[in-house]
Amino acid sequence: MQHRPKISVIIVNYNGERWLNDSIESVVNQTHADFECLIIDNGSTDGSIKKLPKLDNRFEIIKLGNNTGFAYANNFAVSKSRGDWIALLNPDAFAAPDWLKKLYEATKVFSGITMVGSTQYLANKDNTFDGVGDFYHVSGLAWRGKHNQSSIGTILEDREVFGPCAAAAMYEKKAFLEIGGFDEKYFCYHEDVDLAFRMRLAGGKCVQKSDAIVYHVSSGISGKASDFAVYYGTRNRIWTFVKCMPISGLILFGIGHILLNFAFIFWSLFRNNRTKPTLRGIYDGVKGLPLIWKDRKTIQRRVKLMTLLKILTINPIKPLMRGDGSIKITSD
Repeated sequence: MQHRPKISVIIVNYNGERWLNDSIESVVNQTHADFECLIIDNGSTDGSIKKLPKLDNRFEIIKLGNNTGFAYANNFAVSKSRGDWIALLNPDAFAAPDWLKKLYEATKVFSGITMVGSTQYLANKDNTFDGVGDFYHVSGLAWRGKHNQSSIGTILEDREVFGPCAAAAMYEKKAFLEIGGFDEKYFCYHEDVDLAFRMRLAGGKCVQKSDAIVYHVSSGISGKASDFAVYYGTRNRIWTFVKCMPISGLILFGIGHILLNFAFIFWSLFRNNRTKPTLRGIYDGVKGLPLIWKDRKTIQRRVKLMTLLKILTINPIKPLMRGDGSIKITSD
């Protein structure tokens, strides 16, 4: 009888030749060896898959033939996976040797956990955080805590966060499948925030594991602040707020969300090549709302707004400063 691993590691690659070998090597070197690794190639044209070394039988390469997007590729991989837990790792992210071990420890220590986040450092900038968890403001703005801030002198501890950054995150497979996985309409960007929101509405929680370390190039594949990133980030931010926020939250914070989008338009006027993708993202975001509104009916809503407000951020300064919106871990 074939052994079934506890963890399924998933790496979705698209033209990641510059980093992919190092990312996979970091998985090979994990001290927690009871895993399988599915490498999903989204139609790369840079020869990145051909340049991989020979891998042991824990690794499987699946070529999808074209760029299906981050959301679809991960959902496809999860459908093929055998582990109880799914660990996502970007091809431009490199895990410390005990990364899986530390993530898995969190699932044993904390109750009600369906998501575990990693402490991410920028791979190309010494002593600098890439993120310490994803946070969500009541206006619909999501951000990575401490992104691009110095890590010198900072002592981290395990805390509860809104959700994990999917560049290096672990999800309970059962919970992932019960809520339908990533929304494939998103294609890329904000799909992890949407997933975390739906998992929370279903009663799940996320622990940010302080000693589960990953070094991330950050936007190494899509390009930092590219038209691609700005467009999808803008469109999907609107969709997530309208789809996931409880109706009482839409009433209370809807005006704030509208003002947020006007603020992004104003801000884009002072940034190179930001205005057009921002306006396109808002236009397509609003245009797609009838379909997104239908999706609201399929979302499990075991958790009410008052409970969500414990982990949602109200202070407007926190997202502006990319602050840490984590809270102390509590048991139910």
